[in-house]
Amino acid sequence: MLQGTDGERVEHSDKTPAPRGLVAILAGMVMVGPLGIDTYLPALPALASEYAAPPALVQQTLSAFVFTMALTMLFYGTLSDSLGRRRVLLFSLALFAVSNLAAVFAPDIRTLIVCRALQGVAAGAGGVVARAIIQDCYRGAEAQRALAQVLMIFGIAPAIAPIIGGWLHHAFGWHSIFIFLTLGGAALFAVCYFMLGETLPRSQFQPLNLRAILANYLQALRDLRFVLMCVSIGLLFGAVPLYVGSAAPFVMEILNLSETAFGWLFIPMISGIIIGSAAAERLLKRHPGISERLMFWGLVLCIVASGINIAYTALATIDIPYAVLPLALYTFGMAMAMPGMVMRALNRLPTMHGLSASMQGFIQMMIFTVVTGMVAPLLFDSAFKLALGMAGGAVLGIALWAAINARTTRTPGSA
Repeated sequence: MLQGTDGERVEHSDKTPAPRGLVAILAGMVMVGPLGIDTYLPALPALASEYAAPPALVQQTLSAFVFTMALTMLFYGTLSDSLGRRRVLLFSLALFAVSNLAAVFAPDIRTLIVCRALQGVAAGAGGVVARAIIQDCYRGAEAQRALAQVLMIFGIAPAIAPIIGGWLHHAFGWHSIFIFLTLGGAALFAVCYFMLGETLPRSQFQPLNLRAILANYLQALRDLRFVLMCVSIGLLFGAVPLYVGSAAPFVMEILNLSETAFGWLFIPMISGIIIGSAAAERLLKRHPGISERLMFWGLVLCIVASGINIAYTALATIDIPYAVLPLALYTFGMAMAMPGMVMRALNRLPTMHGLSASMQGFIQMMIFTVVTGMVAPLLFDSAFKLALGMAGGAVLGIALWAAINARTTRTPGSA
């Protein structure tokens, strides 16, 4: 069941399919971050022109969002363990709507950066609390299936967001993008308020005690395998922020397309996530014990896609659709491997669902922040450099994951 009073837990046996309504709500919560990041990307050149700001300063409107989103992810899980999942989600969605409305009236670029930082604070809750709710309600292969379904639906947002943003900017100007985000945040608040009950039983609420919270974080940080698993996932995911942070120069300068043509980058890249997540969900439903093989073949596809991307950008004239097909293959493999990798990492801390989701989300988004704010500007003048960057993240992430698992296999009784 979805609707209920505080303290009511959504219960499902391992044999019960994931409720469609719950998965859609969780996907909507996770969409907030990508919508906030991707919808306004086509307007970046216009922002620089209107505010007479250098491109590096305008880029900080993206970095500020991603940084505060990453930072607050570290705390939302713990807050949801203490205050309840539903309350945290409602607060974050209200803040998202209000801060986007404030951005519409920003008088200068620095005020806009502050508004974007507040939007990032709000966006940090969705992915963390959604993972915690999945852990509240499901176990084992069912949890991986639920996460794959959420990723599949969530993938729609970054695919359509820059397209919507491009058309809104073209038709009505950049202010209309933030009006759109304001309305979207308000709509998600209404859905969460009326349709989502509390999934964490009151008996499992944790005391909001600073000493206890710090002790829990220290316990998580002492689990080196958990931390390294999260770093590995973030590195593997690094291709996405690399191309998100490079979207404007990649589309408008390298591919020589217009501000309304961002779909040429985002649709193939996100289609890979959607199709890969759907394939993982279906295979896990039919064969619950296939998780290890899904991870293996997903990671193999990431390496193959990286190699194809390097070869193409080194030897051929950069053109569509060939320039983006390796990205689709990469994100397909990533989406197949990701549910099993994430759930394995989170299960290292089985008694702290919210905190483990916070830590994993924080580490992933900090890597996202570094890649978009520091790595992408160094590489986005060349398709070949971007291909090398994507391959570097994949190789580092997969090598780290392999080393962790090799050590785990050699250690009796380890998870």
